[in-house]
Amino acid sequence: MPATNLTREEAQQRATAVSVESYDVALDLTTGASTFPTRSQVRFTASPSADGLFIDFIGPSVEAITLNGESIDPATHFDGARISLPSVAADNTLVIEATGAYMNTGEGLHRFVDPADDEVYLYTQFEVADCRRVFAVFDQPDLKATFAFTVTAPARWQIISNQPTPAPQPADATYVNVKGESEPTATWRFEPTPRLASYVTALVAGPYAVVRDQVEAAGGTIPLGLFCRESQREHLDAESLFDTTKRGFEFFERTFDEPYPFAKYDQIFTPEFNAGAMENAGCVTITDTYIFRTQVAEAIVERRALTVLHELAHMWFGDLVTMRWWDDLWLNESFAEWASSVCQAEATQWDTAWTTFAASEKTWAYRQDQQSSTHPVYANMRHLEDVEANFDGITYAKGASVLKQLVSYVGRDPFVAGLRSYFNKFKWGNTTFDDLLGELEQTSGRDLGSWNEQWLRTCGVNTLRPVVDTDADGVITRFVIEQTAAAEYPVLRTHRLAIGCYELQDGHLVRTDSVETDVDGSVTEVSAMTGRRRPDLLLINDQDLTYGKVRLDDSSLAVVLQHPTGIPDSLTRAVVQGALWDMARDGELGARRYIAYAMEAVAAETDSSLRQCLLMQVTGATTVFLTSGAAGNLTSFVRPEHRSETADHVATSLRSSLIAAAPGSDAQLQLVQSFARMARRDTDVAYIRGLLEGTTALAGLTLDTDMRWTLLASLAAAGVLDDTEVENQLAADRTATGIARAAGVRATYPTAAAKQQAWHDMIESDALPNETVRAVALGFGRVHDTTVLEPYVELFHAALLPLWEQRTFAIASSLVQLAYPIALASPALLEASQRWLDENPEAPAGLRRLVAENRDIVQVAVTAQEHDA
Repeated sequence: MPATNLTREEAQQRATAVSVESYDVALDLTTGASTFPTRSQVRFTASPSADGLFIDFIGPSVEAITLNGESIDPATHFDGARISLPSVAADNTLVIEATGAYMNTGEGLHRFVDPADDEVYLYTQFEVADCRRVFAVFDQPDLKATFAFTVTAPARWQIISNQPTPAPQPADATYVNVKGESEPTATWRFEPTPRLASYVTALVAGPYAVVRDQVEAAGGTIPLGLFCRESQREHLDAESLFDTTKRGFEFFERTFDEPYPFAKYDQIFTPEFNAGAMENAGCVTITDTYIFRTQVAEAIVERRALTVLHELAHMWFGDLVTMRWWDDLWLNESFAEWASSVCQAEATQWDTAWTTFAASEKTWAYRQDQQSSTHPVYANMRHLEDVEANFDGITYAKGASVLKQLVSYVGRDPFVAGLRSYFNKFKWGNTTFDDLLGELEQTSGRDLGSWNEQWLRTCGVNTLRPVVDTDADGVITRFVIEQTAAAEYPVLRTHRLAIGCYELQDGHLVRTDSVETDVDGSVTEVSAMTGRRRPDLLLINDQDLTYGKVRLDDSSLAVVLQHPTGIPDSLTRAVVQGALWDMARDGELGARRYIAYAMEAVAAETDSSLRQCLLMQVTGATTVFLTSGAAGNLTSFVRPEHRSETADHVATSLRSSLIAAAPGSDAQLQLVQSFARMARRDTDVAYIRGLLEGTTALAGLTLDTDMRWTLLASLAAAGVLDDTEVENQLAADRTATGIARAAGVRATYPTAAAKQQAWHDMIESDALPNETVRAVALGFGRVHDTTVLEPYVELFHAALLPLWEQRTFAIASSLVQLAYPIALASPALLEASQRWLDENPEAPAGLRRLVAENRDIVQVAVTAQEHDA
């Protein structure tokens, strides 16, 4: 097989031997629907230690290799992933002519044909190391160079890259479009970029619609562009997106004291994108699911704004200053998470961004940190397969959480001063975390070695539990915080946290005091709490200052469960709800007790993100960007004999809440979506049918295209949908989203034939593009009667090794998570996954990790079932 898995040692050796000056890359996008000609001219210097040097390229063929004027035979020097260079000089010019392949997996150069109008749209996605799928390149982050792109394409297309788009020049070739029509072509010759890492270069091409604006920045006027498919133009809310972007520019330039480093800033909403967005320098690509064609929850609008700010923060941290190797991937992503949350909280209308952070990001981090695949924030990235597997809750959310703590530890002003010094000293270069840490030690005067070891070099999450003694009058005589750790990762950390004291006042739990203290070791006595009357609620980690799981003492737990709507402050609610969720996951709070609490709390919840988190936990619905894979739901935490009754209770509560919700409100929308997922009894299914056909009145509900798909999927899961209804809706929504939604609905049918067809489409065939594969997988796993999935326990595990070998990482990893029959969470499924791990010790590490994570999720469910009383 081709040597695609570049190791850190190989990269270090290559970086020692080579310095790259420039790339001149020419691409011809006019020659067909499957491949494209690609030509790279690379200028680089090499040292005498450059023996065994190679350059990266993954594609169908290499036609010619010329090194310093001498021809090299591709047949003996190209293995499908690497082009070996037998002898190099001190100064070198390398020219490689090759054929690249368009992808439908969201990697390399992704090609998409819009079913709405048969227009072709292209975009690149190069992180981690998929630049090599488009042109020959030394594809590692520390071999920065300038990149000059020349692109030949249909003359009417938009061609977008890192540099401003030049005027096109007519070309001789013609282009035959999807409709069979010939079109004139043109060539665009871009100016060289500043020195960039290869993974943040980009090319976007197609008849994209564009809206332009500009922002007055520290370095002058910066052109702004928003691009989307022509068929989505009417839904592009440019005003909101530009407003968020401009606020980010002002905040980051002022905070970092460093002008925006590139010549323009374009944001392109691209189809079938695998993630939320990608920080290509000056040419950010964003999933076009963030173009809202129908009403969406405010939580999703807030998430989009956070994504916009996250990618903008990367222009400084990641693009201007870049990690030397992927060991510091965490710092790239954690910093962008922290910076975007600060900006959102302080410079936009979403001033409760830290509530969302506590409820969403930290919940994600805690879940990831308790799996067998947990790793230190600072991860040992031995090779590219390690990197691909570590875009996870540790890298993003735990890292951002500990950065937030670091800011508190050193102080906001010294932290910002350290950032400014860091950007000024290392701009356009490559660094490690030690470089940043050194600047922060200088500006804060603190030795951060101990903090580094505790928080970045160790695994696992601590649990913090209050132990309270009182006298007969309810006065606290002793207050202790116990800190524990998982047996596998027994480190006890130093925490700076607050203890919130809350009293019931007219049914509301109101903070009357907050006592800050340091927790260190297994037992910490808090003398400041003694002598005061015990409050109704004692909340460790009040204001969410530290990273750690929190427990409520028995008295506080009883008060919270009795007053599920009694906390007026959203951040406090996030911390309390997080504590209850962790207790349910760990078997310390019965799942049915938590569900009863959550159903009451969600009915009165005013924060969209908190409402979304509660609903996700109970119903198992997932958001695209924070959860993936076999997330399961709380009903799988319930003992089997109580599961049907519990699911009916959830459906009843959701239906009551949605009827009572304000017409047209955000709450109504979220509740209808969740009820549709849970509807299975005849009366509930009839209610869904009534909403779909307009015979059931629900004031304010908009029966738009996406809501119709949601209701159809609900009827499909209940087994009462005729395929003619799907076909009719698809005829009315002949879009990429409509095609994916239809495929997902059909995979939801609760029949053996439908599940078998879904299995074939996602596992046994590679014809479907990535977004449709995901929709089919989600539909496949959505069942009310789990017996229909029982044959797939064996089939799933048998398919793993061929799937991993035959599909790209993006598709294979998605399917290992999404096609896992988590609805069958039981000791039998647990045993099947463990058996596969025992029998396949030599399986690829990335695959074993994902299978182990699936197993871990089942283990959590089984443990919760055992304790559900």
